[in-house]
Amino acid sequence: MTETSATPALAGRDLSRVFRTPSGDVHAVSEVSLEVQPGELLVVRGPSGSGKTTLLNLLGGLDRPTSGTVWLGTEELTAMDEPELLDVRRRRLSYVFQSFGLIPVLSAAENVEVPLRLLRTDPDERERRVAEALDVVGLSGHANQRPYELSGGQQQRVGIARALVSEPEILLADEPTGQLDSATAATIMDLLQTLVHDRGLAAVVSTHDPLLMGRADRVLELHDGRAQRRGRHSAA
Repeated sequence: MTETSATPALAGRDLSRVFRTPSGDVHAVSEVSLEVQPGELLVVRGPSGSGKTTLLNLLGGLDRPTSGTVWLGTEELTAMDEPELLDVRRRRLSYVFQSFGLIPVLSAAENVEVPLRLLRTDPDERERRVAEALDVVGLSGHANQRPYELSGGQQQRVGIARALVSEPEILLADEPTGQLDSATAATIMDLLQTLVHDRGLAAVVSTHDPLLMGRADRVLELHDGRAQRRGRHSAA
């Protein structure tokens, strides 16, 4: 992990998200604060319904907090309008989904290429970066296969390659091992840990799996939308 800098790569300040429902208000996230430095892997742990996905959506600009702020370095994400948020999500921040989120009719390489097409990247540069991203996740030999021809672990590696290809500063992963067996889940978390440290990414990964805590630099535990414990991980 890199040394702590004065300004974190990603920070949430007193984040709260309240959903209004006919049966009453649902406090999905309540006054949560966190900071993530470049090269740091923060794991958000908690049971289903604890607010992990909502928190990641707030940090990634996919949802707006009821109160509180999100910062990317010195820029306030929560003050940006929709076009600015779209540009941030394309250039500076990437997401890895539990359900893989791959386009079934596209090959692995074509799925990875999607963010670069949205950025109108030069075709030669696209080809180079897609090949590099697939190589990093160990899938160079599977570039032309469709998602249905790949295992769950391989599909998630494609999802990680797609998240990396735009060379983001921030990586958010929502239960990236939730659909994988324990052995495959461990390899995916090992890969994420290596990529975060080697590339200097600031990463927030949510999970409810206690076996994956050992890959974290720090752990933030959520219960009923509130942060219960935060600190450096230590093995039991």
